[in-house]
Amino acid sequence: MVGPTNLEDLVKRFSAALPEPMRHLQEDMEKNLRGVMESSLQKMNLVTREEFDIQSAVLLRTREKLEALEKRLAALEGKPAEPSVQSSTPADSTQPQTEA
Repeated sequence: MVGPTNLEDLVKRFSAALPEPMRHLQEDMEKNLRGVMESSLQKMNLVTREEFDIQSAVLLRTREKLEALEKRLAALEGKPAEPSVQSSTPADSTQPQTEA
Protein backbone atom coordinates (compact mmCIF):
# COMPACT_ATOMS: atom_id res chain seq x y z
CA MET A 1 0.00 0.00 0.00
CA VAL A 2 1.21 3.46 -0.78
CA GLY A 3 1.37 5.39 2.48
CA PRO A 4 1.10 9.15 2.95
CA THR A 5 4.87 9.69 2.84
CA ASN A 6 5.28 7.44 -0.18
CA LEU A 7 2.47 9.29 -1.94
CA GLU A 8 4.18 12.63 -1.22
CA ASP A 9 7.47 11.30 -2.58
CA LEU A 10 5.76 10.01 -5.71
CA VAL A 11 4.02 13.34 -6.33
CA LYS A 12 7.27 15.27 -5.84
CA ARG A 13 9.17 12.97 -8.20
CA PHE A 14 6.52 13.37 -10.86
CA SER A 15 6.44 17.15 -10.56
CA ALA A 16 10.26 17.31 -10.58
CA ALA A 17 10.22 15.47 -13.90
CA LEU A 18 8.15 18.22 -15.50
CA PRO A 19 9.87 20.35 -18.14
CA GLU A 20 11.19 23.74 -16.94
CA PRO A 21 8.41 25.86 -18.55
CA MET A 22 5.80 23.79 -16.69
CA ARG A 23 7.45 24.16 -13.26
CA HIS A 24 5.48 27.31 -12.42
CA LEU A 25 2.42 25.07 -12.44
CA GLN A 26 4.13 22.63 -10.08
CA GLU A 27 2.05 23.45 -7.00
CA ASP A 28 -1.23 23.09 -8.87
CA MET A 29 -0.03 19.89 -10.49
CA GLU A 30 1.01 18.43 -7.12
CA LYS A 31 -2.39 19.26 -5.62
CA ASN A 32 -4.31 17.80 -8.55
CA LEU A 33 -2.12 14.73 -8.85
CA ARG A 34 -2.35 14.06 -5.09
CA GLY A 35 -6.16 14.32 -5.29
CA VAL A 36 -6.38 11.95 -8.26
CA MET A 37 -4.06 9.40 -6.64
CA GLU A 38 -5.86 9.51 -3.27
CA SER A 39 -9.21 9.09 -5.01
CA SER A 40 -7.92 6.14 -7.04
CA LEU A 41 -6.50 4.45 -3.96
CA GLN A 42 -9.74 4.91 -2.04
CA LYS A 43 -11.72 3.30 -4.87
CA MET A 44 -9.51 0.22 -4.62
CA ASN A 45 -10.85 -0.56 -1.13
CA LEU A 46 -7.33 -0.96 0.23
CA VAL A 47 -6.57 -1.09 3.92
CA THR A 48 -3.52 0.13 5.73
CA ARG A 49 -0.97 -2.31 7.05
CA GLU A 50 -1.99 -1.31 10.59
CA GLU A 51 -5.66 -2.16 9.92
CA PHE A 52 -4.64 -5.47 8.36
CA ASP A 53 -2.43 -6.38 11.34
CA ILE A 54 -5.22 -5.51 13.79
CA GLN A 55 -7.73 -7.69 11.95
CA SER A 56 -5.21 -10.54 11.72
CA ALA A 57 -4.71 -10.38 15.49
CA VAL A 58 -8.48 -10.37 16.08
CA LEU A 59 -8.85 -13.40 13.81
CA LEU A 60 -6.06 -15.25 15.62
CA ARG A 61 -7.66 -14.60 19.03
CA THR A 62 -11.03 -15.72 17.68
CA ARG A 63 -9.55 -18.97 16.36
CA GLU A 64 -7.85 -19.62 19.71
CA LYS A 65 -11.13 -19.03 21.57
CA LEU A 66 -13.00 -21.30 19.15
CA GLU A 67 -10.47 -24.11 19.62
CA ALA A 68 -10.66 -23.72 23.41
CA LEU A 69 -14.46 -23.84 23.30
CA GLU A 70 -14.40 -26.91 21.03
CA LYS A 71 -12.11 -28.70 23.48
CA ARG A 72 -14.28 -27.66 26.42
CA LEU A 73 -17.45 -28.85 24.67
CA ALA A 74 -15.81 -32.13 23.73
CA ALA A 75 -14.75 -32.62 27.37
CA LEU A 76 -18.27 -31.91 28.58
CA GLU A 77 -19.70 -34.38 26.08
CA GLY A 78 -17.03 -36.94 26.90
CA LYS A 79 -15.70 -37.05 23.35
CA PRO A 80 -12.19 -36.44 22.08
CA ALA A 81 -11.79 -32.98 20.57
CA GLU A 82 -11.82 -32.87 16.77
CA PRO A 83 -10.02 -30.26 14.70
CA SER A 84 -12.26 -27.42 13.52
CA VAL A 85 -11.44 -28.12 9.86
CA GLN A 86 -12.49 -31.64 8.99
CA SER A 87 -11.70 -33.37 5.73
CA SER A 88 -14.57 -35.39 4.37
CA THR A 89 -13.82 -38.76 2.87
CA PRO A 90 -16.14 -40.72 0.60
CA ALA A 91 -16.94 -43.06 3.52
CA ASP A 92 -18.06 -40.11 5.65
CA SER A 93 -20.43 -38.78 3.01
CA THR A 94 -22.29 -42.08 2.62
CA GLN A 95 -23.26 -42.33 6.29
CA PRO A 96 -26.33 -40.36 7.39
CA GLN A 97 -25.59 -37.59 9.82
CA THR A 98 -27.53 -37.34 13.06
CA GLU A 99 -27.87 -34.34 15.28
CA ALA A 100 -27.57 -34.47 19.04
